[in-house]
Amino acid sequence: DGLEARVGELEATQFSTTTKLVGQTTFVFGGNHYGGDGEQLNGITRADAASKESGGTTFTYDMRLDLNTSFTGKDLLKTRLRAGNFSNSAFGSDGYVGLHAMEVAFQEPDEADIVAVNRLYYSFPIGESFTVIGGPLVRQDDMLAVWPSAYPADTILDVFTYAGSPATYNRALGGGAGIWWEQNNWSISANYVSENAHDGNPNTGGVGTDGAASNGTVQIAYAPEDWGIAAAYNYASGDNGAGIYPGSGTYLAHTLSGHGNINSLALSAWWTPEETGWIPSISTGWGYSSIDLEDGFSRGGNHFSFESAVTQSWYVGLQWEDAFVEGNTLGMAVGQPTYVTNVDYKDGSDFVADGQYAWEFWYAMQITDNITVTPAVIYLSRQAGEVTNGEGRQLLWGGDRKHNKTFNNFGALLKTTFRF
Repeated sequence: DGLEARVGELEATQFSTTTKLVGQTTFVFGGNHYGGDGEQLNGITRADAASKESGGTTFTYDMRLDLNTSFTGKDLLKTRLRAGNFSNSAFGSDGYVGLHAMEVAFQEPDEADIVAVNRLYYSFPIGESFTVIGGPLVRQDDMLAVWPSAYPADTILDVFTYAGSPATYNRALGGGAGIWWEQNNWSISANYVSENAHDGNPNTGGVGTDGAASNGTVQIAYAPEDWGIAAAYNYASGDNGAGIYPGSGTYLAHTLSGHGNINSLALSAWWTPEETGWIPSISTGWGYSSIDLEDGFSRGGNHFSFESAVTQSWYVGLQWEDAFVEGNTLGMAVGQPTYVTNVDYKDGSDFVADGQYAWEFWYAMQITDNITVTPAVIYLSRQAGEVTNGEGRQLLWGGDRKHNKTFNNFGALLKTTFRF
């Protein structure tokens, strides 16, 4: 009788017989140092301007609560609640340097510390090989059968979480649907997302309308147990908001991607060793995008008037499991975030020097089964790219654009992750 009473009490107080709560909370403490001689038009260096706007040490958090519900044992209703306060932090994308944004750098647009629905979608299988997924808040990568990378186990810079192509795997979030097929290690995925799907005005939102921030992706992948390769194509209507954001490209690449339609390609590959130790997993990827700019997008008068542009990106990520101590992981990545490699100016010129490099090094220490502490350092060699010597931050452009000028960023942080 006592046992039955206790079981009855547990059944009466449990949340749901079909729902599991999975949580993750991340604390980040750290800051950035800026250097270089690139100047703004007002005569101060970009390093000084960045220090005044984003040079303070910050202590921030990201919280995610996932409610995973299954009605049949094979389907999934995903609800994610999320809150954070990264918008103006040293590692948020809204600071002077967008590229130092971390993957966990989240905040609702209106205000910090606001808990809001960040995912809401439903997936279910059809037969043995097909899966359908869709909802009013679904992200592009939620609808891919394969994520084409083994890096990273512990995320630091957001730019290294796009499998080498932030323009192709842009992780657009909104209303959408997709389907994938899997068989004998092969998979094909196709999906569509409108970031403005909640807006009923066809001029500013909707699904498949002129105002929709449309994003369509097709991926084919071959992924046995320890390695894989993948190719993907993406179309994004960047002029409606589906372009890359400041955390995944240079100022020039970000600005141009927001003023035209973007066609992008990605090639990715990864390999993991059978045994952990001194041999790391290797992940690499490359991205290419062509931007058709709307009616010759211009800034700074007719001299800076563009017809089209091409961007590229790449990365290599290495990860050592059980490094030094069993359960700990060492990782590093290097690459070039999305940068403009070719541009057609209306004045006939086409020279551009937008390239730069990004590095990250981190060591994840597994304190307990649920707590991980990760010290990390980052370095950005020339994050302003083409406009290192020029006007403002993302208010292109102006100045003499001296390509021998520099502007760099060194950062250090301590990330603590709680999983429950």
